[in-house]
This record gives sequence, C-alpha cells and structure tokens, in this order.
Amino acid sequence: MSTTTSTLKMKLLIDTKANRVLFAEVDKDVVDFLFSLLALPVATIVKMLGKGSMFGSFGNLYRSVEKLDDTYVLPGADKEAVLQPKVVPSAARSLLLPAPSSAQAMSFFRCSYPAFTSCYNNVTDARGTKCPSCCSNKMNTALKFVAPVAEGSSTGAGKGLVKGVVTYTVRDDLTVTPMSTISSMTMLNTAAVTDFTALQEKTVRLGYTEGLQIVKASLQSKTVLTDVFLGNKRPRGAA
Repeated sequence: MSTTTSTLKMKLLIDTKANRVLFAEVDKDVVDFLFSLLALPVATIVKMLGKGSMFGSFGNLYRSVEKLDDTYVLPGADKEAVLQPKVVPSAARSLLLPAPSSAQAMSFFRCSYPAFTSCYNNVTDARGTKCPSCCSNKMNTALKFVAPVAEGSSTGAGKGLVKGVVTYTVRDDLTVTPMSTISSMTMLNTAAVTDFTALQEKTVRLGYTEGLQIVKASLQSKTVLTDVFLGNKRPRGAA
C-alpha cells in the first residue's frame, strides 16, 4: 500500500494538568478525512491496520475467511469479495489513507446487446450477469463512473463533503461541529476546565501514520485525539 500522501495539520487545545486534548481546530480537509472513514468497509480497515493489531475479534474473522478451505465455499461465491470488498470510487478516496493497492474498485455493467429499451435501465456490478429484460444477453458492457462535483465549483473545490470556508472543531471523541466562540466555551465548560492557565495550543501533523492511529483508536476509545497525540500517560483520576 502506498504511503505517499498529503500531510494535514490540527491545532490542539490541551489541558496540560489532565494531559488530555479538549478539542482541535481543523479545516475542511481534516473533516473530509474523518468522515471518509465511515465509507471504509470493515475488511479494508482490518487489512490496513494489520490483522494482529485489530481490537476485539474482527482480526479473527478476517483470518478465518483467509484460511477457509474452498471446499466449504459455495459455488460462485468469492472469498476475495469479502476480504477485499468493492467500494464506490468516490467513497474510497481519502487524502491520507489510500485503499490497499490490491483493493478492487467497483465497476458497473449494462446489457451488451440491449434488445429492449428497458435493458438500459439495468445495471450490475458483476460482469456477466444475465440481463433481466431480455433474459438472454449478458451484462458485459462497462459503464464509466462519474464522481459528483459541486455545481459551479472550480477544480478541486467541490471534492469531499463539507465546505472549505468554515473552521471546524473536533472533540477528543471525534465529535465534529462548525467552530464558534460559543461552542468553544461550551466545550470548555463541559470539560470542567477551571484553570485556564493550564491550557496550551499545539499544532500537530496529521499524516499517514497518524491517520492509521486514529482509525485504530476510534475502534477502541472515546479519547482518540489524546491517545494518538499525547499517548495514554494520563494522571490518575483524570476525566
């Protein structure tokens, strides 16, 4: 898997007494990266993190499918479809975590010989499927997937999910909201911060390695930013 990717930045607000990240100020690219994690199939996450590093039992499930003898697999079923699930290209793209090089991009096909107008209404992601309209021809003609782009946007401006003119906050548990003075104060109150002199800003790098760490921590913890950027060395009794 290629690790040649862009590097983003996050501005953390840290409670140095409790050694915890209260929240981070981020831009559109970081938010798009975090939201893109929701589109990753579990099997893809297991493959990226490594089967041995998975929390819980997902790694065991992955290994079980890998080791399953073909004798027990249904005719026509494909183990690789489970281990390397197809994803829609626009959902698979990520600024920091490219899909494994062996991952299958989803393809779509229509009837190769549309005898009826209704044939054009049928699409499949499995090449060779019989067309349900003409019942005799196979759906082998590949279709080109066109990723959506925001109307009126310039090149690259319409990529991702959120708008780029806004600053966002990401809490320690990865709750994401548009940033405002009121929301920042609310988060400080919720975190029961009383000593404002203990607060410290720190800008950190968010690259491929940190991205993988966030994926792993998000499956295990509700203090993701603290775990990734400060480690787990927290004072006893810290919230």
